[in-house]
Amino acid sequence: MTWFLLVVFFLGYLFVIAEQTIRLDKAATALMTGVFCWLVYILSATNTDSVNHQLYEHVAEIAGILFFLIGAMTIVELIDLYDGFQIIIDRIKTTHKRKLLIIITLLSFLLSAVLDNLTTAIVMTALVRKILSDKEDRYISIGMIIIAANAGGAWSPIGDVTTTMLWIGNQITPLAIVKSVFIPALVATLVPLLILICRMKGHFIPMEALVQTKVNKTEQMIVFFSGLGLLNFVPVFKLLTHLPPFMGMMLAVGILWLISELLHKRKPDEEQQSSSIFSALERIDMPSILFFMGILLAVGALQSSGMLHTFAEWLSQELHNDVLLVSGIGILSAVFDNVPLVAAVQGMFTLNQFATDHFFWHLLAFCSGTGGSILIIGSAAGVAAMGIEKITFFWYLRNVSLAALVGYLAGLLTCVLIG
Repeated sequence: MTWFLLVVFFLGYLFVIAEQTIRLDKAATALMTGVFCWLVYILSATNTDSVNHQLYEHVAEIAGILFFLIGAMTIVELIDLYDGFQIIIDRIKTTHKRKLLIIITLLSFLLSAVLDNLTTAIVMTALVRKILSDKEDRYISIGMIIIAANAGGAWSPIGDVTTTMLWIGNQITPLAIVKSVFIPALVATLVPLLILICRMKGHFIPMEALVQTKVNKTEQMIVFFSGLGLLNFVPVFKLLTHLPPFMGMMLAVGILWLISELLHKRKPDEEQQSSSIFSALERIDMPSILFFMGILLAVGALQSSGMLHTFAEWLSQELHNDVLLVSGIGILSAVFDNVPLVAAVQGMFTLNQFATDHFFWHLLAFCSGTGGSILIIGSAAGVAAMGIEKITFFWYLRNVSLAALVGYLAGLLTCVLIG
């Protein structure tokens, strides 16, 4: 059973990696892999009731993560429907390439902590496409967006799916992760910036005038700042109430929904529909949600079967060093999606071994978040930017990967010294 379960898992994973080649969406592969893993597990079990009980426990945990993501995506999409992000775009006035790269990098770093690395990468890539006409300048800027967005998401409990998973799993708390990982994440951003900024010289002529929004400016400001404020309120809600994070996120969606309804109460029906919560819900990236569900189900089967615990014991015996173990996870996240990697580590080590806010979990948040920047396929932010701007895998490998790796190692060293 053990080997067959592993074969099913890794075969499904190979299909996920080869998504572009086989032309099958990774969400479909992940869902089938998750179901087949549990099918193999229950067929080999002597007590099917126990397996079903374990499955329901995993589904409860997974549901918390998915509800949180759906809520966050809804708020972001509603802000975008009101052209809220244009508020940021309108304030970029420089025509100096290096200054622009610094602004874009810092914006990506900060925005991804409030939103998430995927959304930040999409918004900032769209911004760069509007401003820079030179393809090489755009590519370098987008490379820094990927690095900064991933690093920015690593120090925020709502900035990256894996950090959110660690927060929901009680491995980290919001204030502690910010204090421990902010500086290493900043180092992992600034070091590549110093390397890549040398390639940006002179001034640029904006490719096109920034789009002027038709949305009422007052409504735009209300939705933008309300949305960001509510997203930042979620960690506070958990600290005050001790309820799961997805409850705070659902409350945030409800409040922003109410604000949106009040803004459009007296407007024509067709105008209400174009910027309503229902339009935002239609724009949510549901394939990504289903992908996370499938992968987490598959990892849950490995955890319930005891395989992850056995693997954890083997790793501990062989490496004898938590830093080497976690830094290796970060390197692996450049090739494999960091969601199943972190889910696997969560299954390997319990809170009895490493208590909440132990250095181990903070290092895992940093490594899994920033390691994906080493290759463009290593993170959702990289894959999104790759699809929007058509950056090739090998261009990124030749021009950005080394800078990202140096930044990752510098941030890792900083994390160890601080920890």
